[in-house]
Amino acid sequence: MSSAPWSSAAFLSFLFFLPAVDTNPIPPVHNSSVRHNVVIVMSDAFDGRLTVAPENHLVDLPNLNFLKQHGAVFLNAYTNSPICCPSRAAMWSGLFPHLTKSWNNYKCLDPDYPTWMDLVKQKGYVTQKFGKQDYKSGSHSLSNRVEAWTRDVQFLLRQEGRPVASLVANKTQTRIMKEDWKNVDLATGWLRKQAASSSQPFFLYLGLNLPHPYPSVNMGENFGASTFLTSPYWLQRVSYQDVTIPKWLPLKAMHPVDYYSSYSKNCTGNFTSQEIRDIRAYYYAMCAETDAIMGEVISALVDTGLLNTTYVLFTSDHGELAMEHRQFYKMSMYEGSSHIPLLIMGPNIQSGNRISNIVSLVDLYPTMLEIAGVSTPEHISGFSLLPLSCASSNNDIIPGSELRPNWALSQFHGADANASTYMLRENDWKFIVYSDGGSFPPQLFDVLKDPEELNNVAAQFPKIVRSMEKKLRSILDYKKVSAVVHQYNKESFASWKESVGSNYTKVISNLRWHLDWSLKPKTYELAIDRWLKNESNGISKGTGYMPHKLFNEKRKAR
Repeated sequence: MSSAPWSSAAFLSFLFFLPAVDTNPIPPVHNSSVRHNVVIVMSDAFDGRLTVAPENHLVDLPNLNFLKQHGAVFLNAYTNSPICCPSRAAMWSGLFPHLTKSWNNYKCLDPDYPTWMDLVKQKGYVTQKFGKQDYKSGSHSLSNRVEAWTRDVQFLLRQEGRPVASLVANKTQTRIMKEDWKNVDLATGWLRKQAASSSQPFFLYLGLNLPHPYPSVNMGENFGASTFLTSPYWLQRVSYQDVTIPKWLPLKAMHPVDYYSSYSKNCTGNFTSQEIRDIRAYYYAMCAETDAIMGEVISALVDTGLLNTTYVLFTSDHGELAMEHRQFYKMSMYEGSSHIPLLIMGPNIQSGNRISNIVSLVDLYPTMLEIAGVSTPEHISGFSLLPLSCASSNNDIIPGSELRPNWALSQFHGADANASTYMLRENDWKFIVYSDGGSFPPQLFDVLKDPEELNNVAAQFPKIVRSMEKKLRSILDYKKVSAVVHQYNKESFASWKESVGSNYTKVISNLRWHLDWSLKPKTYELAIDRWLKNESNGISKGTGYMPHKLFNEKRKAR
């Protein structure tokens, strides 16, 4: 049960940035007392489907391919919330977002919340973090939190800058995301200097911003984050002719929540095929840059001789729609947004292992604890990935304990969607419900037969819908959770509104909404006042609302 031997020549054939060094195969570990190291790299907005296909022709990802060849790749890994902070909170806590009340990018874990890294440190491991962590409450922009709080208000406003693609002029420039390269330099320097000279085992975490789109320079506070930026150097790693234009449903045929998301993301206007293809190609180029950073980490482990005793993991907080379903960004349960990469290489991990079991980010918490020899708390939502990673697999579901379910739960309560959203992925089915289960119609997709998720078959398979609904409600009372989030949103917004006092109109008009808000500020102020004063606001149990007159009018006009 060990990784297959690999030579330095094979190693170099995969990696762009690694030196020509001799390496040894990762040996099988029969002594359970041996303490191993862990390096986990967590990117931001990396589409997990790029790591699933046996041969990815869209973009060269040699370093991730190396992990796949000499380790395990999870073919059906999902985020527990398709947005930065709540998803990372799930990874660090091992708990579903509704259990920690991680509702949006502003409301997540308390600063002193004990993570898995805190527990392994208590076990005697050296721990080190570099880069983006983003799982504690209080972060992100004012725009981001106000937009999340007011999603139940009956108005429709653009919250994002229109997505664009941009290319830097320097053809040889490789370090586009300078902050990430600075942090990988710190991480690899730490491996070469501190970790290599110490006899203590370690856990190293590196958080990346890539391949998250960059801030746009023309949109309000924090600028909206809507530019797909790369250089010709990375773009040449992309097979541009293979970049597809995703199919879109007509605006009038879109699910109401999808339409709201598309509009708030500034994507309901006209886009040329060139614009769409560039956005997607530049995104893949940003993934290539991410892959190169992963190569730097592996290179440092090879140089120091640490690779043989180190588990190396790569994952992401969520994916990127890149203009699928007429959207960019995340905040959606479609595969581009919710399907994440999850690769692991290390002692006893089967080489080339392709695991079809459905897993999610909460599984990393017990996985880290098992590697460290720390007992997993009983209340944790996830299950260790080591038994699956070390088992033989032929792209089939690996039988496991009855205690390990073959499903994943994801939920979303933040901005750019006008309803709490819940997704249950089980077997080939993806089931999505909203708010109270009645304000918006559910969705059901067969992800194998309909990978583009354009055919909602909920009406054709009522028995499957009832079964999935029952399963979902056995995991959480989503109607109650939606009501709690709705109340939190109102109270949080009311408190903030009171804190700014007479500056309320001025402040809110300078958020990313300003393109729409400035046209009818009094109308939108009245809508907010009605929402704050009316407990029910014409909605079912205060958890969502059907498309109102303005919403319908804008759809009909298109």
